[in-house]
Amino acid sequence: MSEYTVSEYTVLLYSDDAAVRDRIRLAIGPRPAADLQVEFAEASTWEECRRLLDEYEIDLMMLDGEASPAGGIGIARQTKDEYLNPPPTCVVIARAADRWLAAYAQVDATIVAPLDPVTTGQTVAGLLRARRDGAVPLGTLGTIPR
Repeated sequence: MSEYTVSEYTVLLYSDDAAVRDRIRLAIGPRPAADLQVEFAEASTWEECRRLLDEYEIDLMMLDGEASPAGGIGIARQTKDEYLNPPPTCVVIARAADRWLAAYAQVDATIVAPLDPVTTGQTVAGLLRARRDGAVPLGTLGTIPR
């Protein structure tokens, strides 16, 4: 059996609905890939997202595009505008047609609900590996500190 290093990351789950946050957490799981382990931080408002971004090292934001009053696409854009080195963002959208709006908001990835655990895990793993390897999220003016 070969050995490899397991990297640990913090994923921020945002939705005003606790059931949606639970569905996202279950779709990702604690190990979205063999080399990745995640812990979750949860927020139900933009203010909570901001506090978590300010106080902790967040490696990925998983945002509910249907949340209210602040939707995930708006929070993604505001994060890109307000933070020099924001984490990558992934927005769960209800309609594939909303991808154009997510692209305009400089969202790094979208996933269409209902969430498929395989697709969700692959998307999250790709974003976290890219962050680990030094990729700069869309809309970022600075560089990711190592």
